[in-house]
Amino acid sequence: MKFFKPLSLLILSATMLAGCASKKQIKKSKVLDAMRTTNQYFMDKWPDTGKPIVTNKERPSNIWTRGVYYEGLMALYSVDKNPVYYKYAVDWGKSHNWGLNGGIKTRNADNQDAGQTYLDLYEIDPQPERIKDIKASIDLMKASGKVDDWTWIDAIQMGMPVFAKLGVMYKDTSYFNYMYKMYHHSKFVEGGGLYNKAEGLWWRDKDFVPPYKEPNGEDCYWSRGNGWVVAALVRVMDLIPADETHRAEYLQDYKAMMKALVPLQREDGFWNVSLHDANHFGGKETSGTALFVYGMAWGVNQGILDANVYKPVIAKAWNALQNDAVHTNGFLGYVQGTGKEPKDGQPVSYTDVPDFEDYGLGCFLLAGSEVYKLK
Repeated sequence: MKFFKPLSLLILSATMLAGCASKKQIKKSKVLDAMRTTNQYFMDKWPDTGKPIVTNKERPSNIWTRGVYYEGLMALYSVDKNPVYYKYAVDWGKSHNWGLNGGIKTRNADNQDAGQTYLDLYEIDPQPERIKDIKASIDLMKASGKVDDWTWIDAIQMGMPVFAKLGVMYKDTSYFNYMYKMYHHSKFVEGGGLYNKAEGLWWRDKDFVPPYKEPNGEDCYWSRGNGWVVAALVRVMDLIPADETHRAEYLQDYKAMMKALVPLQREDGFWNVSLHDANHFGGKETSGTALFVYGMAWGVNQGILDANVYKPVIAKAWNALQNDAVHTNGFLGYVQGTGKEPKDGQPVSYTDVPDFEDYGLGCFLLAGSEVYKLK
């Protein structure tokens, strides 16, 4: 005797299968559309690139939050050569006379982050004024011999790629060597070492090194903080020569982080703000998730990560970002505001506007640029 499923059940089954398949597939046209839409929203909201940012106080628009946005914009420009993007970045540099917040004597990596875009723009059009101040700032750091400035892991992303880029541009390995000394201090010395090799993850700063614990008794690994380290390693390895002395260590740390992150992904595709405590301000969060997608997609594109393992993780995360976080007008939801731990920058939701809208978008554009390149 044959049994026939009712038509409604067949339709339901097909719908469920299609839904599962959609989580595993990435449509390149939609990736580009999402990047264009979110970026246009931001450019429309900030037509004056030099306008100060006002939140709890007024800040210049060349601080780290805006610097990260321009990192993302240059990544978008690398896959979508719209001259409007290039002009928007050049106007930003010009509006600050290609200078740094705090001037060339600043040792704060947050202030030096703008230099990443200045250097990118110099490579496109080598006008000396574009890199004069960022090079002077880094050269002063090298001359000082002091290597303990990166006391928080966000700084690794803000400053490390600048050293790498200068080393490549000037064919000067002293930049690579000094960069490693600073990385080494953060990893092994600061607070007893901010990297936990056993977990493959980083404590944000010395305040979170054990005995500090999350409410569930686990170590505190802040999502976006670890995302900054991922981005730093990706951006540095994308620049330095294959035979650079410390590349093998960067690669080892990168692979360990990627492996650690896979089982921590939420069922909906995002990662929580607290990687080891899903109930401590748990929920969808865009910036950390986007940085992890950026790192994983880059690794697959470079042939470093196993595509069979990581592409499903990437697809699940990117589709979650694209479908759940992007508003029709381009506003990006679920971005945790500034801070350094899970409780900061709350609430995080689809509609809440973070204190700064720029860096979350920068992370999203970095992710999208690598996802777009996936085969």
